[in-house]
Amino acid sequence: MSRFLPTSAKEVEALGWDYIDVILFSGDAYIDHPSFGIAVIGRILEAEGYRVAVVPQPNWRDDLRDFKKLGAPRLFFGVSAGSMDSMVNHYTAAKRLRHDDAYTPGGAFGFRPDYAVRTYTRILKQLYPHTPVIIGGIEASLRRLTHYDYWSDGLMPSILVESGADLLMYGMGDRSIIEVAKALKNGYNAKLLRKLPQVGFVADKEYVERLPKESTIVMHSFEECQRSKDAFGENFVRMEVESNRMEQTKTIVEPTGGKYVVINPPYEQMTTEQLDHSFDLPYTRLPHPRYKDKTIPAYEMIKHSVNIHRGCFGGCSFCTISAHQGKFVTSRSERSILAEIEKVKLLPDFKGYLSDVGGPSADMYRLGGKNTDLCRKCVRPSCLTPKVCPNLNRDLSPLLDLYRKVREVKGIKKAFIGSGIRYDIPDDGGRYMREVILNHTSGRLKVAPEHTEPHVLRLMRKPLWEEFEKLHTFFHRVCRENSLKYQLIPYFISSHPGCREEDMKKLSTKTRALNLMTEQVQDLTPTPMTLSSVMFYTGKNPYTGDDVYVANSREEKCQQKSYFFRGKKVENRGKKSTFDQKKRRK
Repeated sequence: MSRFLPTSAKEVEALGWDYIDVILFSGDAYIDHPSFGIAVIGRILEAEGYRVAVVPQPNWRDDLRDFKKLGAPRLFFGVSAGSMDSMVNHYTAAKRLRHDDAYTPGGAFGFRPDYAVRTYTRILKQLYPHTPVIIGGIEASLRRLTHYDYWSDGLMPSILVESGADLLMYGMGDRSIIEVAKALKNGYNAKLLRKLPQVGFVADKEYVERLPKESTIVMHSFEECQRSKDAFGENFVRMEVESNRMEQTKTIVEPTGGKYVVINPPYEQMTTEQLDHSFDLPYTRLPHPRYKDKTIPAYEMIKHSVNIHRGCFGGCSFCTISAHQGKFVTSRSERSILAEIEKVKLLPDFKGYLSDVGGPSADMYRLGGKNTDLCRKCVRPSCLTPKVCPNLNRDLSPLLDLYRKVREVKGIKKAFIGSGIRYDIPDDGGRYMREVILNHTSGRLKVAPEHTEPHVLRLMRKPLWEEFEKLHTFFHRVCRENSLKYQLIPYFISSHPGCREEDMKKLSTKTRALNLMTEQVQDLTPTPMTLSSVMFYTGKNPYTGDDVYVANSREEKCQQKSYFFRGKKVENRGKKSTFDQKKRRK
């Protein structure tokens, strides 16, 4: 059986190591599973021959012993906030402190700081000023340039500037981490590191002036963005248009505080073979033994699931998936997926039920452009809205074949689709959806219409409500024909830019007419590097310059959300926000 990466001096000593190459710090508990970024990065480095240790959820409040216990690594420290942005993890859309953390043993709260990447990095740079600190993961990735921070209600500069990190890896780090480690193998070499794809760093004017002008995009400075919301909106459009290209060749430069944040273009899209390699590594698929007898809610949700692809071409305005994983989908091979299922079967508590065989969107497996030459010219953020791209390969047969092979695996009683499904992907006569309803639904099928009103859906980059109504009719017809008492569970968002109270009234009326269960609902939380957050902050659509209505007061956001509850009022008694109240570790 595979061993875990060490997390303590005692575990390092037991391995007989006299040095560590890389020490990874994470805001999450250490779960050795391919759904958790630190485990993936650690295992990739291990496969390359490096000695890797993990420090999960270090205590930043005491004498910093967690940051000192393993000393300095030979190559570098790696820092991640974990699987979520730490502020999204900590606070509700009303900026109230949450009472639990799904990525912590027992769901306990208070085991990671606000702005975790910044906090961890500053501590490490203070303790070990001569050891490189490389930041990555969702928090670092989506804060790599000037961004709107909902919790402070203002713009923040690149996290590189805020944290003092030596280098930032953005997006999925499967390939970046290998090249970064190679570049640091013989000592810190800034010149070599700055040549790598998919990294960011802070440079001086002399470095920037040497960059080729034809392949460099100079953005408005952080200071300009602070003075002008229009400048900030223009920066976002430049960034998003560039990130939606199949082949990204431009270096992005953003002046900040007399220095320059430089973001190199990314690697080309991962191949199936490369993605398989990341998933085929010897994960134990378990939480570290240090959490014995404790339940980690996030792990419980995914421990019997299998991810079949990365990337999403849906382009939803409020979603961070395409900004982090990319718009173009890379799918795993059937061999790799079926091999992982065999590993899931070996887990001691597995009873024959796979909780999910899916991905960012369950039905994008092996989908993409039919003519890749056309894709190379395209900068659309979504292949599905406002209309389905005619160049999109819509053949769901490979996915249906995969489902059949999964069902045929000995010991698998049922394989559910727990991921959301894009019902606006054209489905040949409903063949795919019928298969999912009959063979892969646990009783509840999740989809995300998000709203009902066309002008709001347009700003969300979601399909029209009529598309959902067609699905609703089809779903219930199939259930009636097969005597199934299943539920269709739609997800909705209130207070999205463009949404007024009268729009929520219409949403409430339309969902009641279909007798829908509006229990999977949320008030918009504007997260960094999304179109929704830019519109929320600026009050404009940065692509058109048109004014956009924004419900940004706590009272109005609460009122909009109340329409989800069918006459049950969400009470708003003017209680003071608990935003600044911090729970202390006992």
